[in-house]
Amino acid sequence: MIRGKVWKFGDNISTDHIAPGRYFHLRTNLPELAKHVLEDADPEFPKKVKPGDIIVAGNNFGLGSSREHAPRIIKIAGVSCVIAKSFARIFYRNAFNIGLPLLTADTDKIDEGDELEIDLEKGIIKDLTKGIELQSTPIPPFMMRLLEDGGIVEHIKKHGDFKVD
Repeated sequence: MIRGKVWKFGDNISTDHIAPGRYFHLRTNLPELAKHVLEDADPEFPKKVKPGDIIVAGNNFGLGSSREHAPRIIKIAGVSCVIAKSFARIFYRNAFNIGLPLLTADTDKIDEGDELEIDLEKGIIKDLTKGIELQSTPIPPFMMRLLEDGGIVEHIKKHGDFKVD
Protein backbone atom coordinates (compact mmCIF):
# COMPACT_ATOMS: atom_id res chain seq x y z
CA MET A 1 0.00 0.00 0.00
CA ILE A 2 1.31 3.43 -0.97
CA ARG A 3 0.20 6.64 0.69
CA GLY A 4 1.33 10.15 -0.14
CA LYS A 5 0.66 13.73 -1.13
CA VAL A 6 0.00 14.66 -4.76
CA TRP A 7 2.16 16.85 -6.96
CA LYS A 8 0.14 17.51 -10.10
CA PHE A 9 1.56 18.20 -13.55
CA GLY A 10 -0.10 18.63 -16.93
CA ASP A 11 0.24 16.91 -20.30
CA ASN A 12 3.48 16.19 -22.16
CA ILE A 13 5.94 16.30 -19.27
CA SER A 14 9.14 15.38 -21.09
CA THR A 15 12.36 13.78 -19.90
CA ASP A 16 13.86 17.27 -20.34
CA HIS A 17 11.35 18.56 -17.78
CA ILE A 18 12.21 15.65 -15.49
CA ALA A 19 16.01 15.83 -15.93
CA PRO A 20 16.90 19.29 -17.31
CA GLY A 21 19.58 19.07 -20.02
CA ARG A 22 21.68 21.86 -18.49
CA TYR A 23 22.50 19.42 -15.65
CA PHE A 24 23.51 16.63 -18.03
CA HIS A 25 27.04 16.75 -16.55
CA LEU A 26 25.49 15.30 -13.36
CA ARG A 27 24.28 12.11 -15.10
CA THR A 28 26.98 10.11 -13.32
CA ASN A 29 25.92 11.60 -9.96
CA LEU A 30 22.22 10.86 -9.82
CA PRO A 31 21.65 12.06 -6.22
CA GLU A 32 22.91 15.50 -7.32
CA LEU A 33 20.83 15.39 -10.53
CA ALA A 34 17.77 14.44 -8.42
CA LYS A 35 18.08 17.82 -6.67
CA HIS A 36 16.85 19.33 -9.96
CA VAL A 37 14.12 16.79 -10.80
CA LEU A 38 11.14 18.42 -12.56
CA GLU A 39 12.32 21.95 -11.71
CA ASP A 40 11.56 23.12 -15.26
CA ALA A 41 7.92 22.09 -14.78
CA ASP A 42 7.67 23.32 -11.16
CA PRO A 43 10.68 25.14 -9.66
CA GLU A 44 9.48 24.35 -6.11
CA PHE A 45 9.10 20.60 -6.66
CA PRO A 46 12.70 19.47 -5.97
CA LYS A 47 12.86 21.58 -2.81
CA LYS A 48 9.51 20.46 -1.41
CA VAL A 49 8.95 16.86 -2.55
CA LYS A 50 9.00 14.43 0.38
CA PRO A 51 9.56 10.66 0.50
CA GLY A 52 6.35 8.88 -0.38
CA ASP A 53 4.85 11.75 -2.38
CA ILE A 54 3.03 10.90 -5.60
CA ILE A 55 3.27 12.53 -9.03
CA VAL A 56 -0.02 12.85 -10.93
CA ALA A 57 -0.05 14.02 -14.54
CA GLY A 58 -2.05 14.17 -17.74
CA ASN A 59 -1.23 12.55 -21.07
CA ASN A 60 2.12 11.40 -22.41
CA PHE A 61 4.23 11.63 -19.25
CA GLY A 62 7.93 10.98 -19.94
CA LEU A 63 8.05 11.74 -23.65
CA GLY A 64 11.33 12.70 -25.26
CA SER A 65 14.74 11.11 -25.04
CA SER A 66 15.13 7.59 -23.74
CA ARG A 67 17.44 8.61 -20.90
CA GLU A 68 16.99 6.10 -18.12
CA HIS A 69 18.06 8.56 -15.45
CA ALA A 70 14.68 10.39 -15.75
CA PRO A 71 12.70 7.72 -13.82
CA ARG A 72 15.76 7.03 -11.63
CA ILE A 73 15.94 10.58 -10.28
CA ILE A 74 12.18 10.58 -9.65
CA LYS A 75 12.72 7.48 -7.53
CA ILE A 76 15.83 8.95 -5.82
CA ALA A 77 13.79 12.07 -4.96
CA GLY A 78 11.53 9.76 -2.95
CA VAL A 79 8.45 9.69 -5.18
CA SER A 80 6.57 6.46 -4.49
CA CYS A 81 4.42 6.30 -7.63
CA VAL A 82 3.53 8.20 -10.80
CA ILE A 83 -0.07 8.21 -12.01
CA ALA A 84 -0.87 9.62 -15.45
CA LYS A 85 -3.48 9.34 -18.16
CA SER A 86 -0.78 7.90 -20.42
CA PHE A 87 2.99 7.41 -20.51
CA ALA A 88 5.59 7.55 -23.24
CA ARG A 89 6.48 3.95 -24.09
CA ILE A 90 10.22 4.05 -23.31
CA PHE A 91 9.74 5.96 -20.05
CA TYR A 92 7.16 3.35 -19.00
CA ARG A 93 9.58 0.49 -19.65
CA ASN A 94 12.50 2.28 -17.97
CA ALA A 95 10.43 3.04 -14.87
CA PHE A 96 9.47 -0.60 -14.30
CA ASN A 97 13.03 -1.69 -15.05
CA ILE A 98 14.27 0.43 -12.14
CA GLY A 99 11.35 -0.40 -9.83
CA LEU A 100 9.32 2.81 -10.04
CA PRO A 101 5.57 2.02 -10.09
CA LEU A 102 3.42 3.71 -12.71
CA LEU A 103 -0.36 3.62 -12.92
CA THR A 104 -2.50 4.66 -15.86
CA ALA A 105 -5.78 6.30 -14.84
CA ASP A 106 -8.06 9.25 -15.48
CA THR A 107 -6.44 11.89 -13.25
CA ASP A 108 -8.93 14.74 -13.77
CA LYS A 109 -10.51 14.39 -10.31
CA ILE A 110 -7.17 14.44 -8.45
CA ASP A 111 -5.77 17.83 -7.40
CA GLU A 112 -2.40 19.00 -6.15
CA GLY A 113 -2.06 18.47 -2.42
CA ASP A 114 -4.63 15.66 -2.25
CA GLU A 115 -3.70 12.68 -0.10
CA LEU A 116 -3.85 9.36 -1.97
CA GLU A 117 -3.75 5.75 -0.87
CA ILE A 118 -2.89 3.29 -3.62
CA ASP A 119 -3.26 -0.47 -3.81
CA LEU A 120 -0.92 -1.32 -6.69
CA GLU A 121 -2.03 -4.95 -7.05
CA LYS A 122 -5.72 -4.08 -7.35
CA GLY A 123 -5.12 -0.79 -9.15
CA ILE A 124 -7.30 1.09 -6.67
CA ILE A 125 -6.56 4.77 -6.01
CA LYS A 126 -8.32 6.25 -2.99
CA ASP A 127 -8.34 10.04 -2.83
CA LEU A 128 -8.55 10.43 0.95
CA THR A 129 -8.96 14.21 0.64
CA LYS A 130 -12.07 13.96 -1.54
CA GLY A 131 -13.36 10.59 -0.33
CA ILE A 132 -13.48 9.12 -3.82
CA GLU A 133 -12.08 5.96 -5.34
CA LEU A 134 -10.60 5.62 -8.83
CA GLN A 135 -9.65 2.52 -10.76
CA SER A 136 -6.41 2.35 -12.70
CA THR A 137 -5.35 -0.11 -15.33
CA PRO A 138 -4.03 -3.08 -13.31
CA ILE A 139 -0.30 -3.76 -13.41
CA PRO A 140 0.34 -7.23 -14.92
CA PRO A 141 1.53 -9.82 -12.34
CA PHE A 142 5.02 -10.14 -13.84
CA MET A 143 5.57 -6.38 -13.69
CA MET A 144 4.38 -6.43 -10.05
CA ARG A 145 7.13 -8.98 -9.36
CA LEU A 146 9.69 -6.63 -10.97
CA LEU A 147 8.51 -3.84 -8.66
CA GLU A 148 8.56 -6.09 -5.61
CA ASP A 149 12.12 -7.17 -6.45
CA GLY A 150 13.23 -3.53 -6.92
CA GLY A 151 13.59 -3.56 -10.71
CA ILE A 152 14.97 -5.84 -13.40
CA VAL A 153 18.58 -5.95 -12.17
CA GLU A 154 17.51 -6.92 -8.66
CA HIS A 155 15.01 -9.41 -10.13
CA ILE A 156 17.78 -11.17 -12.08
CA LYS A 157 20.11 -11.11 -9.06
CA LYS A 158 17.37 -12.66 -6.93
CA HIS A 159 16.23 -15.34 -9.39
CA GLY A 160 19.40 -15.87 -11.42
CA ASP A 161 17.42 -15.35 -14.60
CA PHE A 162 14.55 -13.43 -16.13
CA LYS A 163 11.54 -15.35 -14.71
CA VAL A 164 8.30 -14.52 -16.49
CA ASP A 165 5.91 -16.99 -14.86
